[in-house]
Amino acid sequence: MTGSLFYFLTFLTLFAALGVVFSKNPVYSVLFLILTFFSLSGHYILLNAQFVAAVNIIVYAGAIMVLFLFVIMFLNLNMDTEQAQKKSVLTKVAGAISGGLLLVIMIAVLKDAEVGSYDPENFDSQIGLVENLGHLLFTKYLLPFELASVLFLVAMVGAVMLGKKETQQRHF
Repeated sequence: MTGSLFYFLTFLTLFAALGVVFSKNPVYSVLFLILTFFSLSGHYILLNAQFVAAVNIIVYAGAIMVLFLFVIMFLNLNMDTEQAQKKSVLTKVAGAISGGLLLVIMIAVLKDAEVGSYDPENFDSQIGLVENLGHLLFTKYLLPFELASVLFLVAMVGAVMLGKKETQQRHF
């Protein structure tokens, strides 16, 4: 049962990811990306990482995708604006070269990767639970966790300062 569910979720993930890339309509691309996030959350649940699955659905499929959809609708992209911006041959060649280089790098990195195997005697079913994740974050990875929180605080303050209007710049 788990194997067939894994293959179904894998097919759904690949189908939705290809839909993101090949969809002409940006709204459909966002909807395909939401489907991709949901199917990836299914993979996380199969890996016994329920917290990561819930965060993926809440943060990415919820908040981030609503923001993407809002920006796409705010920009009002339609066929008239898309046809006015024809891509040059140089842009297409640069994109193909960049994609090819990324593929070569990924193959070079993954060719020496070792694939782990399943060992039922050493399997810990509690490894992906929230309690263990919190214990690991606040013991072994405390410094990177705190540095990330300081980085987020600096980003929020910077966004507020950039968005704040000066009193002399008020235009009614």
